[in-house]
Amino acid sequence: MVEDASPRELLGFRLFGYSIGDFGISLVNILFGTFVFQFYVYTINLNSILVSIGISMQLIIGAFFSIIFGVIVDNKTPGKLGKRRPFLLFALPLWVLANILIWFPPWYAPQADSFFWPTAIYLWSMTILQAISGTLIFNVYLSMLPEQSQTQKNRKVVASNRAIFSIIASILALMLPLIVQSILADPENVKWWQPSGELVLLYIPMIGITFAIFGLITIIFTFFSVDEKFHNNTSIDEKNKISIVSTIQQIAVPIKDKKFRSFLGVRFLHSISGITLGILIFPFLVNVLKFKESEFFIYIIVSIFSKFTWYFIWRKILTKRSLITKYFICIGLATIGSLLELLFLLEFLSFGLKIFIFILSIGTILGSMYAFPLFAIPIGATLVHEASHKDNKLNSSIAISKLSGAYYGSLTFFTSIGQALSSIILGFILSGPNENSPIIITFLLSSMGIFYLISLLFLKTIKLNEELS
Repeated sequence: MVEDASPRELLGFRLFGYSIGDFGISLVNILFGTFVFQFYVYTINLNSILVSIGISMQLIIGAFFSIIFGVIVDNKTPGKLGKRRPFLLFALPLWVLANILIWFPPWYAPQADSFFWPTAIYLWSMTILQAISGTLIFNVYLSMLPEQSQTQKNRKVVASNRAIFSIIASILALMLPLIVQSILADPENVKWWQPSGELVLLYIPMIGITFAIFGLITIIFTFFSVDEKFHNNTSIDEKNKISIVSTIQQIAVPIKDKKFRSFLGVRFLHSISGITLGILIFPFLVNVLKFKESEFFIYIIVSIFSKFTWYFIWRKILTKRSLITKYFICIGLATIGSLLELLFLLEFLSFGLKIFIFILSIGTILGSMYAFPLFAIPIGATLVHEASHKDNKLNSSIAISKLSGAYYGSLTFFTSIGQALSSIILGFILSGPNENSPIIITFLLSSMGIFYLISLLFLKTIKLNEELS
């Protein structure tokens, strides 16, 4: 391995510009992940199976395109605008359009026919458009990191900044829909033909438009913040695209990497738990805790306090432990918090006691989930950096450039497949009378703990190269 003269780092304006891209992407994706199911099932009146199929299509298509786009971007010959940056501009218009139109279905499912195909086909079309464009943007965004940030110290700073922006995005993406929920006279009955449903149809699309515009602005900001001029120093021979056979082999490289394969297992299982919480949090608040009006602000307060508190703990207090150890502890806490949800099956609990358990369990889950990037981001980038050192003929920049897209493409693939599987299973389970069942919703939410527990077994097998770290 031939090392570069000096490792590149993201600093100052470039650090802020790259990190804020996570804000725009997260803002749109979290709103989609947490409210599109609620919007189409409980307001548009579309059957939960059809909605879950749409969400799963979005994730599965995104999964396959993540690998394809990863290899395409890795093999692109750098131009005047760079190597990866131009793809942000290519995908941006379609991504913004899809994330706006998805909240404006031209047809609502009739009261007596929740299996209404025109609405289902429209939803599926928008999710497919969102999947293809969003996958390209996210894959490019992720695969830039190992090239732009080449020291472990700087990767931790980037991870910290991205985690903060992700937390802020998650708070906004949940707070605004919850504010809408709080002004509804009857939050349990929000079909499009009911008074509360009419308010949902008015305000949620407005939120969707606003978030899409923020996403547009932040991605443009990221585009102008990333410097890819170092590609101009790459020799012509090293810029050449590889053959189809080599492309297929390149896709398989991350899967053959033992350490990265374990990392994929961890992120796959976390993706299942993540979308489970996203889909079920609104039904849980309405059907299990029976929140109404201002009570929805309890969740907002818990969300803000827990995410920032745990962020501070991991950043400022538990600093002497290794990345893997801190990640292990963080996942362990998420496991405990998830299993505590089973206490809501006890019928004798008073409302006050339910709120206490809710704060303890959901607060721990949210705080842990949004601390995951503090560890997952630098671990993933380090594993790509380790893989690049296996080719002794190329310098680190070229080796990373040829691998980064494939590695992050495979990561997006497996996390998308995990979310798709979870989404479609939840859709089938919650169809019919189970749609509002407190027992079913509680069991499903607590199942997150099982997946977190299994992920610990995968994480234990990862040992980072201390010299490269």
